[in-house]
Amino acid sequence: MSTRFLVSNEQEHAAGIQAARTALSAARCIVLPTDTVYGIGADAFSAQGVAMLLASKGRSRTMPPPVLISQAATMDGLARDVPEDARKLADAFWPGALTLILQAQPSLTWDLGETRGTVALRVPNDDTALELLKATGPLAVSSANRTGKPAATTVDEAIEQLGESVDVYLDGGSRASQDGTQSLPSTIVDCTGERLRVVRAGAISIQELRVVVPALVDLGQDSSGQGA
Repeated sequence: MSTRFLVSNEQEHAAGIQAARTALSAARCIVLPTDTVYGIGADAFSAQGVAMLLASKGRSRTMPPPVLISQAATMDGLARDVPEDARKLADAFWPGALTLILQAQPSLTWDLGETRGTVALRVPNDDTALELLKATGPLAVSSANRTGKPAATTVDEAIEQLGESVDVYLDGGSRASQDGTQSLPSTIVDCTGERLRVVRAGAISIQELRVVVPALVDLGQDSSGQGA
């Protein structure tokens, strides 16, 4: 049975973080707020947890989830040969709505799906998400919705789509913009080639990115699935 916690309530917040940690350690899924949309999360190092995440979304292993981390310093433990331009973007926009696709460390004992040796990393700009990540370590997190459906901007929307496949729902309020429109997902930049490429437009514009990395290429399409 799923449990919902209102994280703006001090007592529920503490109980929710603990319940989320317990669920994650048992290879179960949770829903958490991020600075973009709600995400469904699992322990990134639990093959069973990641498999449950993909099954909850109705997604195949060909669309592996991104990984959320609590700080940029964690990047080198999970990725290798990080380009200097990728570091510049991380310094400028993390925590924030930027996902970087990098070459994964080959020694990591995890199974995120068919990643082709890559990992998509992001540091979210959300206090609840960061608190949880500091307590749990890296989490595989994808948008909290069934594949092909709109990303959830409220816990109610996440519950409607994911139901009992998630053990713990952390309710951080609406993720919709102040004008009531749906929040944009993170911008995704592929850093694995000779030049950095934007593969999904999102909350951070290509113009903002090019202030930091002028040679950035804009492909204008998403090649990595729905990330939070």
